[in-house]
Amino acid sequence: MQWEQLLSLRKQGDKNKRLRIEENETRLGFEVDYDRVIFSSAFRSLQDKTQVIPLSKTSFVHTRLTHSLEVSVVGRSLGRIVGKEILKKHPQLQSVHGYQFNDFGAIVAAAALAHDIGNPPFGHSGEKAIGDYFLNGKGKRFKEQLTEKEYQDLVDFEGNANGFKILTESKNGVEGGLRLTYATLGAFMKYPKQSLPKKPTAHVADKKFGVFQSDTDFFSEVVSELGLLSRNNTGFARHPLTFLVEAADDICYTIIDFEDGINLGLIEEDIALEYLINLVRNNLKTEVYSRLNTPQDRLAYLRALAINTLIAEAATLFLENEAEILNGTFSEALLDKSQYKAQIADIIKISVEKVYQSTEVMEKEIAGYNILSTLLDAFTTAFENQQNGNARHYDKLLLRMFDGTISKNQSVYQYLMECCSYISRLTDGNALQIFQKIKGNL
Repeated sequence: MQWEQLLSLRKQGDKNKRLRIEENETRLGFEVDYDRVIFSSAFRSLQDKTQVIPLSKTSFVHTRLTHSLEVSVVGRSLGRIVGKEILKKHPQLQSVHGYQFNDFGAIVAAAALAHDIGNPPFGHSGEKAIGDYFLNGKGKRFKEQLTEKEYQDLVDFEGNANGFKILTESKNGVEGGLRLTYATLGAFMKYPKQSLPKKPTAHVADKKFGVFQSDTDFFSEVVSELGLLSRNNTGFARHPLTFLVEAADDICYTIIDFEDGINLGLIEEDIALEYLINLVRNNLKTEVYSRLNTPQDRLAYLRALAINTLIAEAATLFLENEAEILNGTFSEALLDKSQYKAQIADIIKISVEKVYQSTEVMEKEIAGYNILSTLLDAFTTAFENQQNGNARHYDKLLLRMFDGTISKNQSVYQYLMECCSYISRLTDGNALQIFQKIKGNL
């Protein structure tokens, strides 16, 4: 893969090539990507979507929106650090094409800002609830009407693939979705493959999938423009900057979810401080730390130091492995090669035991399962009856709430994806409200 292609400024629908040397420096295309994401309704909805605790009432806990903003900030730093060194190694990128080191930061920041935009309500349990409805619930009735890949899209409903759909699909007369640069879309795609074959290798890019059957045509166009390498006909090599987006996410959820657990009283402060000190011991300034009198101040200091430590290491790991990353043979997440891997694993283990598996989280995940299953059953039945010409008055009322595309010529797969897309865009609170209305609770 070549950086000249990977840094493409092209956008969906462009007829002419966009050149970096012709860009307006006050409103660079990659920076426009960031603006378009942050002003989108799909991004705003993340303020009421679960990061760790579903339907939490405390301001201490991160939502998907605050998490995404923090991942973007970390990603921007990673991109800039790496960008400076890439330009030194490949000077023609700057001297001939006009790229600057901030371009790398802008691409990673925009992709990181959007990285959770496709997640349904109630966090990862929301993805599982949608998949379970079609695999084991009433949605199983559609299996025989779908191709193998179409059915797999539904039973393994994936927030990353849904994010690509949200960012790129034409909707309500707006062609090409947010019309982001192909470089940003490439960096966004953590898993550049279809739903089948499922996990064909242990390569990090095969862990999940990143494109639904409905979006494969444009996905192929992005892959071709960027020059992403084919990998044994199972998928494509990642855009190199995707590794930085992933690292930013890994850094934030490792440290910040841990901090949420502390603020909620699920993890004892003394234990938490000990685990963070183990991570940053080599960079800890004892004279500064000793002057901090409260656990809150010590936690804030250690959190910042931990994030900075991991940013520096992730950037170093990327640059050390740039050749492998460009030829598509680098097969791990950057932090999987971290010298702090054991300390990170210890922190995540505590978060899983004390936070993710806490009674509060599990009880609300159970409620989320029930809410999403009820919504899916109501809307898929309404669409099914409408397509078959048997729509009841109740079905018609439900479809009036729907803000997606309704056409009598839709295939089963198309209308099921419309249902899933609509439900995935709901916030936790919206989903609960519609559920209560369906149940007759006014």
